[in-house]
Amino acid sequence: MSKAAKKITNEIPAGNTPVTKELLLSLYREMLTIRRFEEKAGQLYGMGLIGGFCHLYIGQEAVVVGMQSCITPNDAVITSYRDHGHMLACGMDPKGIMAELTGRIDGFSKGKGGSMHMFSTEKHFYGGHGIVGAQVPLGTGIAFAHKYRKNGALSLVYFGDGSVNQGQVYESFNMASLWKLPVIYIIENNEYAMGTSVKRSHSTTELFRRGEGFGIPGRQVNGMDVVAVREAGAEAVAYVRAGNGPFLLEMKTYRYRGHSMSDPAKYRSKEEVEDYKEHHDPIEGLKARLIKEKFANEDSLKEIDKEIKAIVAEAADFAQKSPLPPESELWTDVLV
Repeated sequence: MSKAAKKITNEIPAGNTPVTKELLLSLYREMLTIRRFEEKAGQLYGMGLIGGFCHLYIGQEAVVVGMQSCITPNDAVITSYRDHGHMLACGMDPKGIMAELTGRIDGFSKGKGGSMHMFSTEKHFYGGHGIVGAQVPLGTGIAFAHKYRKNGALSLVYFGDGSVNQGQVYESFNMASLWKLPVIYIIENNEYAMGTSVKRSHSTTELFRRGEGFGIPGRQVNGMDVVAVREAGAEAVAYVRAGNGPFLLEMKTYRYRGHSMSDPAKYRSKEEVEDYKEHHDPIEGLKARLIKEKFANEDSLKEIDKEIKAIVAEAADFAQKSPLPPESELWTDVLV
């Protein structure tokens, strides 16, 4: 695994770990790896090398990086179709991810899953799911398996604000609370479900309160600040590991690109997007902190960026050289 793509994990709660130079630089590397990978994925999509849908995570990097820094390698992760960043944060090889995006045999799902559906049982990453909200009951089931096996592991279930109004989400909340399952529900509230503002589609916009009817505590977090995410994540992890049942985190975040690569995003003003980029960007915010606290300087951060760009370029080159899957692969991994 590359130095830039190395997964950050801790065997003790993040709240007990000091915010050191090494930690902040690790968080910075991880977020920047996701940003550069997604930029390259966007380029390959534009070149026609990535087919189907492609949903980029640019702008939301602090959410998954902050949360993943609170857990152990044994904990499970499941998410929606905006999933490339989650894979990288779980420690999956950028080469395998990019090969899957381009439909190649060396991809994590042998080129058959594409952008929205790839998995790694080795890294306890269970997708990537194209059906809105479908990962919530699946992730709840993974938490049930953890409790049944008494292995001490958690299930982190990521979903967007657009999924929150799905009925299956509340069925999952009820069962998770009833059985005190070890699950953390993470709502990545990027303000727009496809093209519809949360304010227009949700009767209540404080999404962290959506679990209250089931006895699930919730917290709203600045999802553009990776340290704030980590601190809130540590609180949730400690609560759930103590056997108290599920916890709900609403991450207030923002995506810079459209819902998918085919979305021109005309429902947002240019001024709104630029304001987030200029004043709330998670990577630029951490960069400013690193420089202010003299943990890094412009030159050292440029070197990190250069290293990460090389890793991403290598992944893209690997993907384009990887063979297409043979036709016989159509008949493998089929249940019936």
